[in-house]
Amino acid sequence: MEVGQIPEVLAASSSLRVIEIDPQTDLRWEAWLASVPACPSPVYHPEWLKVREEAYGLKPIHLACENTNGQMVGILPLFYRRRIDTGRILSSVLTGPLANNDQTKAALVQAAVERTRAEPRAQLRLKVMSNALDGLVEGMVGVPAYEVYLLALPDRPELLHLKSSIKRPINMAAKLGVQVRQAQTEGELHAWYKLYLHAIRKFGTMPNSYHYYKIAWQRLHSRGLLRLLLAEHVEAGQRRLVGGLLALLYGQTVSLISIGSRREDQALRPNDALYWQAIQDACADGFRWCDLGDVELANQGLAKFKSKWGAEAKMVYDYSYPTSHNGMSSTQYLPRSPVHRLARAVWPHLPINAIELLSNCYHAIRI
Repeated sequence: MEVGQIPEVLAASSSLRVIEIDPQTDLRWEAWLASVPACPSPVYHPEWLKVREEAYGLKPIHLACENTNGQMVGILPLFYRRRIDTGRILSSVLTGPLANNDQTKAALVQAAVERTRAEPRAQLRLKVMSNALDGLVEGMVGVPAYEVYLLALPDRPELLHLKSSIKRPINMAAKLGVQVRQAQTEGELHAWYKLYLHAIRKFGTMPNSYHYYKIAWQRLHSRGLLRLLLAEHVEAGQRRLVGGLLALLYGQTVSLISIGSRREDQALRPNDALYWQAIQDACADGFRWCDLGDVELANQGLAKFKSKWGAEAKMVYDYSYPTSHNGMSSTQYLPRSPVHRLARAVWPHLPINAIELLSNCYHAIRI
C-alpha cells in the first residue's frame, strides 16, 4: 500500500479511492475548492486548516477522494485530538465531507471510519450542515447539534433591505457616535480579544485562546482571508473601543466567527453596527452569502438577533462513530454533573484574566 493511502472500503463500482494528502503542498485541494459550484465554507481553505493545526498542535488527517483518472472529487479535513475520558477523537472540527454526490461522501466517511477502527478507544465526530449522511455508512445517524444562520446577499449593496426594527438600532449607534472601521495591526487584535472574553463569559462557554486568533491573524489577514471590524465610540475627539467582529472570507462566503463587546456598552448598539457593516462590506465585495454564525438550540435570544437580519437557519448535525443503539455516541448528551452545573453558574462572575488563563490551560490539555 502506498504511504498515505487509506484501506479502501469504497462504493460497489470501485471507481474511487481515498488517500491522505497535505492541502498545503497538494495544489489540487485549493483548485478543487475553487471549482465547487456551491459556495464552500472558508474553513475548508488550506490556510485555515493550518491555523487549527498550529494553534492547538492538532494532528491533521486530511482525506481526499480520487476517481480513476486521479482527479479529486471530494475532501474531508480531519484532526486528531485527545480527551482524557474518551481517548483519541478524529474530528472534522467545523466541517463534514465536501463532495458532489453521496457515493463520494460515503467513500470519505467510510475511510474515516476505518481509520477510527484501527485505534482502540478512538471516536469519529463529524459536524455536517444536513442529515444527508444518515444511513450512508455504518448506520450513522445525525443528531441535531446547533443552527447556523445564512444570509443570501443581493448583487449590489443598495438592494439590501432592512426592516425598520433593524434600522432603529443601527441609526441609534451612529447618532451616539459609534463608528466602524477595519483593524490593521495585531495590537488591535489583542485589544479586541479582551472584549471577546467579555462576550463569551456571559454564555458560560470556553473561549478560544488568544494564541489561536494570533496565528489566524498572521496567516490569513495579509492574504485577505480574515478581516476584523472594530466599533469605536467617538466623543469629544476621543475614541474608545466598544466592540469588534472577526470574519473569514473565501469563495462566495463571508463567515462571521467571533464577536466581542462589554455588557455595559450595549446601549451604544455596537453589535448592530458591526453586523450591518460586515453585511454591507460582504455585498460590496461580491460575496453571495454571509454566514452569521452558529447558535445553540436553547439560546433563543441569540437566534432572534441573527434571524432579524433575514438569515435562514440551517441545522448542523453531529455524527459519531461508534454509535449506541439510538444513533448517539456513548459520550453525547450526558446529564450535567453537579460540578459542571456549579462551574456554569460561577463562570460569568470570574475575572477576565482568570478566564483567559483557564482557556489556555484547557486547550493545552485537550490536544
